[in-house]
Amino acid sequence: MEQHSVARLIGAPPGYVGHEEGGQLTEAVRRRPYSVVLFDEVEKAHPSVFNTLLQVLDDGRLTDGQGRTVDFTNTVIIMTSNLGAEYLLRGLIGKSTMESAREMVMQEVKKHFKPELLNRLDEIVVFDPLSHDQLRKVCRLQLKDVASRLAERGIALGVTETALDVILAESYDPVYGARPIRRWLEKRVVTELSKMLILEEIDENSTVHIDASLDGKELTYRVEKNGGLVNAATGEKSDILIQLQNGPRSCRHQDTNNNILRRRSKKI
Repeated sequence: MEQHSVARLIGAPPGYVGHEEGGQLTEAVRRRPYSVVLFDEVEKAHPSVFNTLLQVLDDGRLTDGQGRTVDFTNTVIIMTSNLGAEYLLRGLIGKSTMESAREMVMQEVKKHFKPELLNRLDEIVVFDPLSHDQLRKVCRLQLKDVASRLAERGIALGVTETALDVILAESYDPVYGARPIRRWLEKRVVTELSKMLILEEIDENSTVHIDASLDGKELTYRVEKNGGLVNAATGEKSDILIQLQNGPRSCRHQDTNNNILRRRSKKI
């Protein structure tokens, strides 16, 4: 982060371009004093930014470029950092204990940040890497977003637990955490569903069932036309992700009353 970033936070001084606009930080807090302020990856900030943070954390107020005092006493300030992430990764894969990994992380934090800044923080929390169960929850949340987009077209989505296993096996990277899951779903699942929409293989009142192939290495898609999921209590079409029976056998089920189309995903 460059030195002039402080001017972006509190506003440019009189006589400089953008003086009348105010600072991104001070203006936001001045207008909404009850706020949560997040400084993401704060270790990348210019040293002059930390001097500004010291004033906020110590006095609870900050003077902007126009000379106005902005009150920060009703804000919650959170700073995140990736310092020492490699030590947590070693603990995750068993090369060291998580306790020793946390100690190494704190050593990195103390090397990078000045004691006067650390002393003004109420608490420093070291987050453990996401567990497999937590990653499944992240994957479900991402798929629910896909399901809601399909629901706008009157299309329901069903995903099996074995399909989730395939998605996590293909997308998860311990170095990058859960972020690749979203990219993988957009590249593979959303792209495949988009192709099926363009080819008119799925339409309103259809249900798309996503399952794992018999070898458990890729996804399969089964379209059940005129079989949109309906809430038995309200009669309304479902707009949330559903869970089907586990195992690839569910994709081999034959239903003579519905028009069923099966499709196997292709790796890109």
